[in-house]
Amino acid sequence: MSRYIVTGGAGFIGSNLVRRLLNEPDATVEVIDNLETGYLENLEEVSSRIRFHQNDIRDYDAIRSITGGADAVFHLAAIPSVPKSIANPVPSHQANIDGTFQLLRAAADGKVKRVIYAASSSAYGDTEVLPKSESMAPRPKSPYAAQKLLGEYYCSVFASCFGLETVALRFFNVYGPRQDPGSPYSGVLSLFMKAILERRPPTLFGDGEQSRDFTFVDDVTALSLKAARAAGVSGKTYNAGNGNRYTLNLVWSTLQRITGVKMDPLYGPPRPGDVRDSQADTTAAARDLGHAPQFSLEEGLARTFEWYRDHHARMKPPAEA
Repeated sequence: MSRYIVTGGAGFIGSNLVRRLLNEPDATVEVIDNLETGYLENLEEVSSRIRFHQNDIRDYDAIRSITGGADAVFHLAAIPSVPKSIANPVPSHQANIDGTFQLLRAAADGKVKRVIYAASSSAYGDTEVLPKSESMAPRPKSPYAAQKLLGEYYCSVFASCFGLETVALRFFNVYGPRQDPGSPYSGVLSLFMKAILERRPPTLFGDGEQSRDFTFVDDVTALSLKAARAAGVSGKTYNAGNGNRYTLNLVWSTLQRITGVKMDPLYGPPRPGDVRDSQADTTAAARDLGHAPQFSLEEGLARTFEWYRDHHARMKPPAEA
């Protein structure tokens, strides 16, 4: 019997990871989420198979009592937004730095076997060389990027100083079902999906030629589970990307072709803190963790759109910018 805990498990990636873990034989799954950015609806059809804890990861005593003795804690709880961290850096600092520290402290004290930390490719910033490898010096351009990078450092320190096994995975622009499109800070692909369904053109910030290593969520959850089981990787950081890069203009064109909807996008000024180009070097993750992405961009977009089409009526209205 393996006992898994997912912080932020009512969020986009977390709720997909919960489903992945529930497919494992003899697994019990628990979720910790304060529901500030996650939704219980994301766990609705699996709620009877998990144990849900509505707690804040900054609450050491609560987190210690929940996580003690777990086989793996997947730490996804965060405020995952570059624009939010610039507009109002205090809440994201508290969630992403203070929360991560308390989670690691509780895991170490509770003899958790391993923590898998959701790091971010934003830690790289803009680089002259692509793809981006783990050996490159980080150059964060936003409070969010700096916060997630410090979380990596804390993971390494807890591994070397306190004997807590940790693995950090730098997520590269993850997309897929259950990504919330109801906010101006949402991932761009979720906003694309909503724009298609509502027949209104999306706004691309900049010229649309900025590129991203868009990675389907199922590939990320598969790698997260592999990271929980791999030997000899404690204290290390790995890229969790697809290994390719696509411009926003290309992605929008591909989505139009898949759905049969034709609309020219709008263009706005570039956003502060945005990275121009991002692409993961997945060599180390493939070698040490067995990372093997299964989904092409077109297949991932098609599966994602199918989910958004089926759930469009239940989506929350977009927040005001």
